[in-house]
Amino acid sequence: MSGLRDLKRQVVHRVQRRVVNPVGRQLPVTMLETTGRKSGQPRHTPVGGRLVDDKFWMVSEHGEHSDYVRNIKANPSVRLRLGGEWRRGTAHPLPDDDAVQRLGNLPRLNSAMVRLMGSELLTIRVDLD
Repeated sequence: MSGLRDLKRQVVHRVQRRVVNPVGRQLPVTMLETTGRKSGQPRHTPVGGRLVDDKFWMVSEHGEHSDYVRNIKANPSVRLRLGGEWRRGTAHPLPDDDAVQRLGNLPRLNSAMVRLMGSELLTIRVDLD
């Protein structure tokens, strides 16, 4: 079973890296900026989620296999572009949170895509400054 999950993750990752992310970077969508763990350069990833008070909630499709999650683990200081405005914050992976239940509280279309494409769901909370 894990072999099929790994294959799914690899295929989805390639499509996202070559098609979805480049297109998303050009659109006025929510954007997560992390610092590359190897390069030290800013990395931008379109994300879906919901702002609740000063916390932004999202679910990573591939959990600890996502490059942006690996970047967060190396340096949790991030920026989020929300409504065209960049805000600084600190990201926290929450492995004990029920990511499937969390998706029920996030935007429906994004949540459906995360469920469909995801292989290892992981909740991420960004505490905004």
